Amino acid sequence: MSSDHRGIGMTSQRTRDRLITRLKQQGIGNTEVLTVMRDLPRHIFVDEALASRAYEDTALPIGQGQTISQPFIVARMTEILLEGIPKKKVLEVGTGSGYQTAVLSRLVERVFSVERIAVLQNQARERFYQLKLNNIRLKHSDGSWGWEDNAPYDGILVTCAPEQIPEGLLAQLAPGGRLVIPVGGSNAQSLQVIDRNDSSFERTELDAVSFVPLLAGRI
Repeated sequence: MSSDHRGIGMTSQRTRDRLITRLKQQGIGNTEVLTVMRDLPRHIFVDEALASRAYEDTALPIGQGQTISQPFIVARMTEILLEGIPKKKVLEVGTGSGYQTAVLSRLVERVFSVERIAVLQNQARERFYQLKLNNIRLKHSDGSWGWEDNAPYDGILVTCAPEQIPEGLLAQLAPGGRLVIPVGGSNAQSLQVIDRNDSSFERTELDAVSFVPLLAGRI
């Protein structure tokens, strides 16, 4: 790992270890997820001016009106998604900075990620290249459409909130697969888990959350 990736000062390994301790205290128990998040240099996924805050447990702006999710939310959604599903093929809706994508890429065989904002996708692609993450495929697309060409998926993780769950995403979920998605408008959102059993879907509502909205179209 290069010195840029190891970090110094507020991006050092000691700082990262403190974040992992906080995540454990908040109930994250998946050791694989915690190990990946300890090792992954979150500071390269944010603006250089915000690098010193990269290992705070908080969301940070990444431009284009978007944010990099709070580490606890990344850990929680990843832990929930991977619990009890095959770890072969996952779809992510909303590449954003690429941080959540990179976490998933270290835990599953293949990650397919769609992003509607081209400039963010291009920045994420460069970060994946730097980190030699070769099991990620990207598409510039409206997230509500998913990525039908590569369906079905063992897991689908959505990092932006629709007011209702898109039918297209449910259709792309494999039997035995799991969808983790924030749902709701600007006033109230909840994290929801959808498990597919053959042709039926079982929905579980979890925590209150706050995500940017899932918007239509590409820019």
